[in-house]
Amino acid sequence: MPEPAETIENRTFDEIQIGDSASLSRTLTKDDVDLFAVVSGDVNPSHVDKEFAAQTTEERVVAHSMLTGSLVSAVLGTELPGPGTVYTWQNLAWHRPVFVGDTLKTRITAAEKKPDGRSVVFDCVCTNQDGEEVLTGTAEVHAPTERISRPRTELPEVGLKRYDSYQELFDRCRDIEPVMTAVAHPCDHDSLTGPVQAAEMGLITPILVGPEARIRAAAEAAELDISPFRLVPTEHSHASAFEAVALVRNGEAEAVMKGSLHTDELMREVAARETGLRTERRISHCFIMDVPTYDQILIITDAAINIQPSLEDKRDICQNAIDMARALGLPEPRVAILSAVETVTTKIPGTLDAAALCKMADRGQITGAVLDGPLAFDNAINIQAAKTKGIESPVAGRANILLVPDLEAGNMLAKNLQYLTKANAAGLVLGARVPIVLTSRADNVRARLVSCAVVALFVEGQRRSTAIAAE
Repeated sequence: MPEPAETIENRTFDEIQIGDSASLSRTLTKDDVDLFAVVSGDVNPSHVDKEFAAQTTEERVVAHSMLTGSLVSAVLGTELPGPGTVYTWQNLAWHRPVFVGDTLKTRITAAEKKPDGRSVVFDCVCTNQDGEEVLTGTAEVHAPTERISRPRTELPEVGLKRYDSYQELFDRCRDIEPVMTAVAHPCDHDSLTGPVQAAEMGLITPILVGPEARIRAAAEAAELDISPFRLVPTEHSHASAFEAVALVRNGEAEAVMKGSLHTDELMREVAARETGLRTERRISHCFIMDVPTYDQILIITDAAINIQPSLEDKRDICQNAIDMARALGLPEPRVAILSAVETVTTKIPGTLDAAALCKMADRGQITGAVLDGPLAFDNAINIQAAKTKGIESPVAGRANILLVPDLEAGNMLAKNLQYLTKANAAGLVLGARVPIVLTSRADNVRARLVSCAVVALFVEGQRRSTAIAAE
């Protein structure tokens, strides 16, 4: 048999004694703030615009004061007096802002019973997780005169269709010259549709490299017009990878995009010593993730190329991710170097690497970002978790880049976010002469479009750097 529903019971006017109290605790989420804005119509940018909030509130969105006040109503209506209570009057004062991630405890205490036989005045106080008062005041209600006990109402799950943070990337690409991109072996629906749609959006100009008959058959099946694009015929996927890389070496392409061939085939040609695209920097992969429960793009590196990176490899992996983040519009990215713990210990070698990487940043061996580590995942992306552990850091709770200890950890983290939080993921390889779009064969067309947008922004940054150097 199913368990009986939880009940809520009230206290009548006659039962309430002066000094009786009740409380509730709640941790505020971004959804709380946004849902309140939807219901109230109040779109004060301090409450709903993270960029505006960053200018005035330490990069944290402020909760609406009335949202905080509604917690008082929740205690009165569900705890004391409880069901049947009618809220009649309040006099509340707010003393400090409340941020997303704060845990609030709201307590009410019966202070006066009026002779009309139903009015009760309560003292109200709301404190944050640090014990600081954020709200104080009084509230008056008509208390119920009859006992009520009933099942607690099960509230429906309510969600918000959030603004797509990837759209910001597309918007920034509007005035960028399309990137000439060698697409290696685009011989199925998604691997051909992606670059064709990216061309229609003005992100890239694709050069289709692969077996001509197969490419044309895929285009016909998908009803795509590929007549505007150059087609470089090859016999098989190995040759497609070789020719795509050769187009870059010959100065005919500024980027490479993986089609329907295996990653190893393409990366073997990219990494070839004599004919590839290697530089002095280690090649590494980045996932650019749009996570519904995180209010900014999150970069995870490296989850596809380097299996057990050394300290020197991690330095390059970190710098690659920083360079990309800056190209995406983050002037000073925040890098969290992940581990299972927050303290340095010889028992976990990754924590030693984290400490060394932070020192390398101090000495200018890694530039363009703020680094901190080791940090556990929760402390890297959740401010409250970091506060609970006593971590004071400009990175903790606000990371843009997550540097994982090895490929297994990164791959599992990225795919957990994809399949458990419905996060979107685009993939890019950096550290070679040009950026490489390295999407999975399971990725949809949108993921390929986002990767093309990232390539466009990254190449545009390279063009500007070259122009400045030439001056």
